Amino acid sequence: MGLQVYRAREQELIDGCKRQNRHAQRDLYRLYSGKMYALCCRYVKDKMEAEDVLVMSFTKIFERIEQFKADGSFEGWIRRIMVNESLGYLRKQKYMYLETDIDTADRELNYEHLDAHLAVDDLMKLIESLPTGYRVVFNLYAIDGYSHQEIAEQLGISENTSKSQLSRARALLQKKLLELEGEQKKIMSHE
Repeated sequence: MGLQVYRAREQELIDGCKRQNRHAQRDLYRLYSGKMYALCCRYVKDKMEAEDVLVMSFTKIFERIEQFKADGSFEGWIRRIMVNESLGYLRKQKYMYLETDIDTADRELNYEHLDAHLAVDDLMKLIESLPTGYRVVFNLYAIDGYSHQEIAEQLGISENTSKSQLSRARALLQKKLLELEGEQKKIMSHE
């Protein structure tokens, strides 16, 4: 589907949702639910809970669709709602434990020794295995493009805490990646 056709279809769905047309809502859900479910899963580890967040988010989208002013991308607007709902869910569930130690905030990663052929699925599993606070800040900063100031405002923490969480997440990911690479080398040497 060409970009112009896609945009026209998207606008048609937005207009239908503004009229509370159930078919338009269903089609909009089908268009974005896969991507947005994956986004929710990056924040909320439990798949059933992530699905709940997805449904709550779409409910909010349908209730607030009049607020979309088309000055940015519609998908970006949806993503922001999904992230906010995911963070709200984590706060309600008390999953958001963030450490405040900033000793390692300036440490940079050394990726020289990592296998360049690491599968995306493997990397996503490693990110998913991070402690909640680390995972949330890593997702917000490295994947969703939030600044440390925006993260601090979203999570009610200081910018230094955000930087610390990111640094610790990166260090832990580096450690896990090196362990994974070591396991891969062992397997290959036995073949």
